[in-house]
Amino acid sequence: MKRILIAGTFALSVGGPALAADLPPPPAPPPRAPATYVPAAVQYYNWTGIYIGINGGYNFGTVSPTGAGSFNTNGFLGGGTFGGNYQMGGLVIGIEGDADYNSVNNNGFKSDWLATVRGRAGWAFDRILFYGTGGGAFAPASVAAGNATMMGWTVGAGIEWAFAQNWSAKVEYLYVDFPSPSVGGVSFTDAENVIRVGLNYKF
Repeated sequence: MKRILIAGTFALSVGGPALAADLPPPPAPPPRAPATYVPAAVQYYNWTGIYIGINGGYNFGTVSPTGAGSFNTNGFLGGGTFGGNYQMGGLVIGIEGDADYNSVNNNGFKSDWLATVRGRAGWAFDRILFYGTGGGAFAPASVAAGNATMMGWTVGAGIEWAFAQNWSAKVEYLYVDFPSPSVGGVSFTDAENVIRVGLNYKF
């Protein structure tokens, strides 16, 4: 019996590899589907929101009293800004107001502040916004005959760059016209050009 067991064990050890070699190979795994490329969604800047800011620049223009010669005015200005935007696709609309100290003081004419309330509309290219603006303008006029508050209109354009998530910088031009103010019975016109830069923080 012992001889039979030893012989059987020897036969299995010798013949096993040969039997395994005669078996068919295992089936190959199914082919893997090619990887699908999914591009990352592009995140565009959103201009919608309320903002505050500061601005500063230069003001130059012409005052023309009725029946007398005109004279030039100029001075620096600077102050604060408050506004809001709403974006629909690339279109951005909003409203903006500002009040600036104005250093105009020429030829007996003085105007020491300028305020505007304007609508804005423009087109955004991601973080760059090109816009036009227009609305009402207000400023004091002080001459030898007395003082008065001038009311007129303004129109202009600008470009704004959102350089961070909540911060943007702008450069803009405004034409301001006070068509018929009167001080002490003296009427005149006052046309001003404002070039300024600004820094805004959006909430």
